Amino acid sequence: MTVTPQSIIHRLALYAKLVRLDKPIGSLLLLWPTLSALWLASDGMPDIQLIVIFTVGTILMRSAGCAINDFADRDFDRHVKRTAERPLTSGQLHAWEAIAIALIFALVSFALILPLNVLTRELSVLAVIVAGSYPYFKRFFALPQAYLGIAFGFGIPMAYAAVLNTVPTEAWVLLIANVFWALAYDTEYAMVDRDDDLKIGIRTSAITFGKHDVGAVMLSYAISLCLITAVGVAAGLGKGFAAGMMVATIIAGYHWTLIRTRERDGCFAAFRHNNWLGAAIFIGIVLG
Repeated sequence: MTVTPQSIIHRLALYAKLVRLDKPIGSLLLLWPTLSALWLASDGMPDIQLIVIFTVGTILMRSAGCAINDFADRDFDRHVKRTAERPLTSGQLHAWEAIAIALIFALVSFALILPLNVLTRELSVLAVIVAGSYPYFKRFFALPQAYLGIAFGFGIPMAYAAVLNTVPTEAWVLLIANVFWALAYDTEYAMVDRDDDLKIGIRTSAITFGKHDVGAVMLSYAISLCLITAVGVAAGLGKGFAAGMMVATIIAGYHWTLIRTRERDGCFAAFRHNNWLGAAIFIGIVLG
């Protein structure tokens, strides 16, 4: 095959699609909790270097996770309407390319945290293990979205470790809150693909919850928001935090109007709208 500038550009575009650079919502859902933890751990005065490291590292690790996920699901994605045209499952990229991209992104992400303390580096190894094993949990675990919440929230204890060289109780409470938030928004996401997932045998929370899916989503939102509120109150955050949590609660209530009929478009819109819920909480923490 002749290598031309056009073919290189086309290949790079496929790589960008593989790691979802065209869909930043996933990176934002990781970034808001991580930045919130960084601000709390730093008493509202985070170091600029840490902000850059955790922002870039979060994007890189999310990208690596997407590549591994597509590698693991390459034989399943072709049977799902929403994923059938992804570069790997459609044959536009080879399996080894996804592995190579994931390794490169993970190594660059690890290089970013090398200047940080040992505890942060140790936690990063656990984060990679959790993120890399998540796609395979869908084969047998009834609530893989909860496991995703751990993977998506591991930046929380890492942020505390980077600032304090320890991981206090409030960091683990925030991680649990993130598990319930992920359970809420990724169940909304799973409700979009429920029919296809049932056919191919993938386990999701939308299937596990069945007719109680909407109630489970709203309960998960409630638990997550209550836990975050408890951390904020314990930290002595003020009116700005209360305002942010109020906005987040209103947004969660709005999501009920989108998912209550279980229509695909509404469920997907609710999932994407979680960006604003995470942003409201983060802004509330900054103002608080």
